[in-house]
Amino acid sequence: MDETEFWEIVDSTREAAEGDPDDHAELLVERLVQLDPEAVLDFARHFEARYNRAWSWDLLAAAVILLGGAGDDAFDSFRCWLIGQGREVFEGAVHDAESLAELLEDFDPAVDGDGEELGYAADEAYEQLTGLETPDLGLSPPPDRPAGAPLDVDDDEALAERLPRLWDRFGG
Repeated sequence: MDETEFWEIVDSTREAAEGDPDDHAELLVERLVQLDPEAVLDFARHFEARYNRAWSWDLLAAAVILLGGAGDDAFDSFRCWLIGQGREVFEGAVHDAESLAELLEDFDPAVDGDGEELGYAADEAYEQLTGLETPDLGLSPPPDRPAGAPLDVDDDEALAERLPRLWDRFGG
């Protein structure tokens, strides 16, 4: 599976789910079980690689602004949700977290930002196909700390300074 096919699967299932993260995860599993187990593992590798790329201070700051706070679990779910938003939003945000101010039409923390189930979709599909747990994907482990310049995400002034457009649109 190449990157284009990965994003096509993410996009088509998100569109069919009309943006609902739980429905998106269910549809993603349904789509993945139509593939062979090795293709599901390829999808899982693509997902995990992007999940690791999204581990940055700027995206943590964006999650805190958008969600009104984000502990470790919330940030993990946010990164899965971000992948679920598709290539344009994901790549834009990884390149410049501030771009989320323009890339997101709206954001409702009661509905948006939690893509935890998306993170388990490939595992669930693989288990349904094989009866086995997903094996090690052979990817390098993520770095010990998020990429970029550290930030006190509990400091509203620091958040507003780091991501001013996102803060103006969604913060405080």
